[in-house]
Amino acid sequence: MIRIRLATGSAALALAVSLTAPAFAGEVIGTVADASDTAGLGAAEVVIEDLGRRTVTGRDGTYVFNDVPEGTYTITARYVGAEAVRFTINVPAEGLVRQNFVLGDSGSDILVLGQSANLASALSRKRTADGVSDVLTRDSIGQFPDQNVAESLRRLPGINVLNDQGEGRFVTVRGLDPNLNATSLNGVRVPAPGIDERGVALDVISSEIIESIEVKKSLTPDMDADTIGASIEIKTTSAFDRKNDLYVVKLGGSYNDYSGQLTPDVGFDFATKLSDNFGVTGGLSYYNREFESDNVEGADWQEDGGLVYAEEIQYRDYDVERERISATLGFDARVGEHTELYLKGVYSEFSDQEFRRDVIFKLEDANVSGSGTNAVFDDAGTEIEIRRRVKDRLETSRIRTVVFGGESRFGALTADYAVSWAKSSETKDGSLDPTRFDANFEDSGLEIAFDYSNPRIPLYSVTGNSAGFLNPLNYELDSIEFTAGSLGEDEEFAARLDLGYEIYSDAGTLTIQGGAKARWREKFFAGTFEFYENDDFTLADALGAGQTYRLPGVDLEPLPGFTEATEFFNANRSAFELAEIDTALASNVEDYTVEEDIFASYLMGRWESSKLLVIGGVRYERTDNRMTGNVVRLIEEGQDLPGGGVAADDTVIVTQRDIDRNYDHWLPSLNIRYAAQPNLIMRLAGYRSLVRPNIAQLAPRFEINEDDEAVIGNPDLVPYEAWNFDATVEYYMSSNGALTAGLFYKEIDNFIVGVVVEEPGSFQGIDFEEAETNINGSTAEIFGIELGFSQQLDFLPGLLSGFLVQANYTFTDAKGLIPDGDLGAVTDTPTFREITLPSASKHTFNGVLGYEKGPLSLRLAGTYRDGYLDETDSSAEEDRIVDSLFQLDFTGRYSVSKNLQVYFEWININDAEFFAFNRQGGRQNVLQFEKYNWTMKGGLRLTF
Repeated sequence: MIRIRLATGSAALALAVSLTAPAFAGEVIGTVADASDTAGLGAAEVVIEDLGRRTVTGRDGTYVFNDVPEGTYTITARYVGAEAVRFTINVPAEGLVRQNFVLGDSGSDILVLGQSANLASALSRKRTADGVSDVLTRDSIGQFPDQNVAESLRRLPGINVLNDQGEGRFVTVRGLDPNLNATSLNGVRVPAPGIDERGVALDVISSEIIESIEVKKSLTPDMDADTIGASIEIKTTSAFDRKNDLYVVKLGGSYNDYSGQLTPDVGFDFATKLSDNFGVTGGLSYYNREFESDNVEGADWQEDGGLVYAEEIQYRDYDVERERISATLGFDARVGEHTELYLKGVYSEFSDQEFRRDVIFKLEDANVSGSGTNAVFDDAGTEIEIRRRVKDRLETSRIRTVVFGGESRFGALTADYAVSWAKSSETKDGSLDPTRFDANFEDSGLEIAFDYSNPRIPLYSVTGNSAGFLNPLNYELDSIEFTAGSLGEDEEFAARLDLGYEIYSDAGTLTIQGGAKARWREKFFAGTFEFYENDDFTLADALGAGQTYRLPGVDLEPLPGFTEATEFFNANRSAFELAEIDTALASNVEDYTVEEDIFASYLMGRWESSKLLVIGGVRYERTDNRMTGNVVRLIEEGQDLPGGGVAADDTVIVTQRDIDRNYDHWLPSLNIRYAAQPNLIMRLAGYRSLVRPNIAQLAPRFEINEDDEAVIGNPDLVPYEAWNFDATVEYYMSSNGALTAGLFYKEIDNFIVGVVVEEPGSFQGIDFEEAETNINGSTAEIFGIELGFSQQLDFLPGLLSGFLVQANYTFTDAKGLIPDGDLGAVTDTPTFREITLPSASKHTFNGVLGYEKGPLSLRLAGTYRDGYLDETDSSAEEDRIVDSLFQLDFTGRYSVSKNLQVYFEWININDAEFFAFNRQGGRQNVLQFEKYNWTMKGGLRLTF
């Protein structure tokens, strides 16, 4: 019998209805559940062996076969970690056959509870997936392995996490920039809170509210095509995930060794069915973390006669408090026999209160001498500037998503539909960022010696005028930068419709599917940054209780206090004078608005038998942009004004610039899945994708300062375009485990790079001496290997049978071309040099040694990533390199009773450090070094 699935608007729907044939066969439905009857098993494979018909259970464990011819058949259910189960069924000419499956050992929670359940669920979803993917899931009582989504993802092959203050923040996949990933939450594309990124900072989202994360590394035509790294799909819980209601209370705390503070980590989530066809889920989590880190940064490294030294060294003392609040609420309903509807909302808020106190040595004008790793600077006949600053900055990021959708089936015809809204924002209102005190030493006898023998921590010593160096009265206020208002917002509305119809034959199932989607996005930034001066305000008026800096051999005193400068400013606002020119420049140059409307449609075919799955088709996407930015120019007193005349005073001229454009792409794809044996899966995938430029790069902004140095936005940037290819082999053990291997290759055109134009040019009639901008034109190739192994060692005797091992390794060779050296005018054709792509670690490794026996569950996790290129400069030896990192984490859980569990987590056991450097002079020169030490978390979990 033939059943077609087609979907491209009303014409496709009419065609599908016209092809519907009257039912003359039976229907087979049922559920696959674990032996404890706790939950349905999603991603279980169900096969009618005699017909070669295959399907995969939904997240609630249900499955359905339509139009099954009359006869007697063998039907089999498979799930990783359990023995396959078979039944014989008799299908009548018309009517319904229900066949339920129970997998696993009777009375066992192995398939739904603990580390083994997480592994079995993740492998089952990977095994049955249409394309190349990796999955993380939580178990039936809501346990997820890490403190935020980014840190959870680093356990997967090909994943590297970029940390911020020692905590995972951005995710790179297969060595590609985080901006080349796409992130969705319950099917809703998540806009980026940061004003300069497309990539979503995943530390905003707590793992407590998450049911699963799937990293899709190959695309099918029904997916948004704007990713080259991966599509990261995050899902919250459904009321139908479990057979019984669930209520979980988490009561815990967090302790950082540096800060010495115990802070709360609490949460509550639930899933309840109010009837067989209606359920509610929700959750709320709150995590407060107080920690400290110590930092040293070098800049403007020079090489002179064999002596390598930095013209600027900063020592930074961080005290940070981060609060993460995440909440979710969802409704699931079955309407009649043919429709399921859902309404889901997520709110996540991440507040980052950062106090940063620092001492900065500005040495570019000083006399310098020395040899080897020692340099001496003095102010004889010249100047040394010393800055002492404090930052009191509160930054709040929010993500909000709401989606309403459903799926309906009317005989052969299916419809999948959704409308959604998402908004991300970032605010910094009321911050003093920073308050800066300066002392300029000129012919004072000051002499400062630096010892660079430890490449991570340069040590300094002061001789000569040490009394002046340490006197807080010598440090006068240079300026206060007050963030009166700062709002970046990224908002998107979307609607999609997929329609379909299927045809069955003796050889397999043909599905023809199509659909359309529209996305309306607007991103803007608006800031008011006020600069204030007060010649009578000195460091002596803002001294604090003392440093909390721990790097050996470094004394930062005297330092301003955390809040003293803020309190003095707020209490004496009238005593400060507004620097109008600096305020006008800073408050206009970054403002922009970019609208991005994307209209997409696709048509794809899907052929499936018990062994072979082929998905191919093409997607069309059209992009319309409307962009607004400011051209900001400083005209100094006595210079000519653009409209004629001469400026009587320094003047800031702001002109709005508006640009519209549109473009389109045709994007074919092909995915093949072949089951050579039930437990041996081979895949091939090839697809074309794109990533649009970062919105802030597109904004038509222009800034030029008093030195005629310009920063230019480039609205003519075109998207990255890539051909992507994957080949994988997956072998699933008879017990709970798998061996996987894969190759991937990507060829990227129009790779975007930042450039510095160091020769005079002109823009919009404005001359400049030097400019920074972004350009297209370079190419990149990425080749890699992914290997994975996971196994529950339940075949070992006695207590040893509780061990579980997971490991994965990724090799990435990512090469690209960037402009080499100094460029001429923007329009000149540059020469290029080959680089390893930024953020691309050549070697990454993740390993887990777990143990689970009775009430005890232990896990030791190690993560290693190779060093990588972070930022390019005008030469390879000046490029910024991030050093390799290895981190160990430990988790322990003990179930006191069925409803009470005690947990303990030890994060960064080995005190992994962050180190970035360049290679001038053939050695490592510090650009950034940070230490955080370890954090411990612990508490109770109550389940009902």
